[in-house]
Amino acid sequence: MGRRLSAPDYAALIDAETWAYIARLDAAYPPDSVEMSIADQRAAYDIMCRVFHAQRPAGVTSQDVDFGGVACRHYTSGDVGPTVIYYHGGGFVVGGLESHDDICAELCARTGFDVISVDYALAPETVFPGCFNDAWSAFVGITAARSGVVVLCGDSAGGNLAAAVAHHARGRVAGRIVGQVLIYPGLGGDQSQGSYVTHAEAPQLTVTDLDFYREVRSGGDASHENDPRFAPLKDSDFSGLPPTVLITAECDPLASDGGAYRDALLSAGGQAVWFNEAGMVHACLRARNMSARAAGFFDRVVGGVAALGKGDWPYA
Repeated sequence: MGRRLSAPDYAALIDAETWAYIARLDAAYPPDSVEMSIADQRAAYDIMCRVFHAQRPAGVTSQDVDFGGVACRHYTSGDVGPTVIYYHGGGFVVGGLESHDDICAELCARTGFDVISVDYALAPETVFPGCFNDAWSAFVGITAARSGVVVLCGDSAGGNLAAAVAHHARGRVAGRIVGQVLIYPGLGGDQSQGSYVTHAEAPQLTVTDLDFYREVRSGGDASHENDPRFAPLKDSDFSGLPPTVLITAECDPLASDGGAYRDALLSAGGQAVWFNEAGMVHACLRARNMSARAAGFFDRVVGGVAALGKGDWPYA
């Protein structure tokens, strides 16, 4: 018989500020939201995003524009430099240009880089590979319209799309992507081990939630499981990928994907670093104005984007 793992002591792992954030979030977007209809999930998610939406930093402006036939929002602070392409989270089911508006605006203000948020189509109306096709079309449109280097960035489902675009770009688009910053990404890791087991019932995201989102995204077609556009960790070749910064939350079933992806890139001769932030939960970007730990988490994101955009690698 296998040894049964004891549940983590989340009361000890997670500090009071983060618990206050979790309570505020759960009041708007219930932990059992996957049991709601898709329409109700989206309505609740939109309300939650408005609850946490922060005021836009001074000097940042935005314009809604299509790139590659995909709706996007272009943020600028007036500087000329790298472009950050941002893919939002939401399990491929919820979210859009409004849900991550303040995050993208702050990323623009703090790095000085232009940020372009991509409003890819959502499931179940659009199933795989539709979401990836939109992510790729937007990338192609952005790189055709803008000169200079690109940093790919995304959280959760958006981290999956950013990595999938980086993999797909090899041999197709040369010299444009100088790095990727993946924030608690779901990359298709082994659910029989690591954080998928230890943190299967973590606050904010559970393995049951992941199964729901995967089923909706795939349209019930399991044949996609080994397609690197669906699960980048299932790729057979990790060479030629851009320098990568992975930032995950300790109390999250997806955390192990960060370590697995880092190891795959390093084994292929690439540059990668993984930060698994203590006491953090999935979607903690929204806690950055309530929690010192979450503010530090966002600092990691900003620092990674800023360094990669400048061609720096400040990680030992």
